[in-house]
Amino acid sequence: METFDYYEILEVTRTSDKETIKKAYRKMALKYHPDRNPDDKDAEEQFKRVNEAYEVLSDDSKRQIYDKYGKEGLQNSGFSGFSGRDFSDIFGDLGSIFESAFGANFGFSTQKRNGSKYHLDEIIGLELSFKEAVFGCKKEIHNSFKVACSDCKGTGAKGGKLNTCKDCGGKGQVYMRQGFMTFAQTCPTCKGEGQSASEKCPKCKGNGFEMSEESFEVSIPEGIDDGNRIRIGGRGNADKNGSRGDLYIAVSVAADENFVRDGENVYMEVPVFFTSIVLGTTLKIPSLRGELELKIPPNTRDKEQFVFDNEGIKDVNSAYRGKFVAQIKITYPPKLNAEQRALTEKLQESFGIESEPYKNVFEECFTKVKQWLHKHSKNDKDTIN
Repeated sequence: METFDYYEILEVTRTSDKETIKKAYRKMALKYHPDRNPDDKDAEEQFKRVNEAYEVLSDDSKRQIYDKYGKEGLQNSGFSGFSGRDFSDIFGDLGSIFESAFGANFGFSTQKRNGSKYHLDEIIGLELSFKEAVFGCKKEIHNSFKVACSDCKGTGAKGGKLNTCKDCGGKGQVYMRQGFMTFAQTCPTCKGEGQSASEKCPKCKGNGFEMSEESFEVSIPEGIDDGNRIRIGGRGNADKNGSRGDLYIAVSVAADENFVRDGENVYMEVPVFFTSIVLGTTLKIPSLRGELELKIPPNTRDKEQFVFDNEGIKDVNSAYRGKFVAQIKITYPPKLNAEQRALTEKLQESFGIESEPYKNVFEECFTKVKQWLHKHSKNDKDTIN
């Protein structure tokens, strides 16, 4: 079994939860999918590794075995690495992930219609700024899509002539026996098609398609989040009859230096000097849509949170708006000058015994420890005698 770390492949940690692993899988699968990297063997191999990693880490029992015993433990349990499912099955998994973002009505289809050598539905990435995602915007999309080769009608074969694959007998899969178990994997000769060209089409070099380009404007809805995607009907790849699939835009949202997003809620860290914590204060803090008044009572704790309802981000599927959460961060002076030190010492003295709360606690603890040591010493002497 090839040695590579599943967590490293997905760029996650061993403590990552399922949602984090799912997001990482989606990102890597989109990056290395063969439709986006035609004739790139390295990308195809990496795609298999990504799916093998997700197949293990998304399954609680397999992940537990892997964490404890590594790949050898999985192999002893009957797992032999990448399962050999064809790419349409794997992208079916991606489809179920995408559905979770916008609902089942936005499912991703991977069917190859009318004998096309490629998928008609296509996915592209789109990077948005934090502001663009929160408030919505319009973006110009420059799309490259596949059009069936006019000479081979999308088959990739010279004159459109295809022969049944001799290695798999037209099934698209070959079988491998390991011990008492039999495993299926995609036929390497026909790439799971069941048919292969006796001679490649000279015009498209056997790919079955040519590339075309277009530009159009897309409205990005308010509140869209990292990992969501948008379906644009009829903007995917075209088959030999000119019928086009759908284009899916996978959204990636940049982080903001001040605001941290968690779904529809937004968090902001508010640094407050320690004297203001002791006295209490009122601050004007920036929010997504202006400013908010934050009242900080005396002796507020570090990391204490103040919540403003309906000041967060709009849910992309409803009118609901999340919360804006201000979290306190108490700050202290890095150093004091002579005057500040004198004032601080005077302030401490003014509190008297209150400025030394540790004294009573430590005195009781010292007494207890002395009793322990005395008893231990006495027991040692009794043992010697």
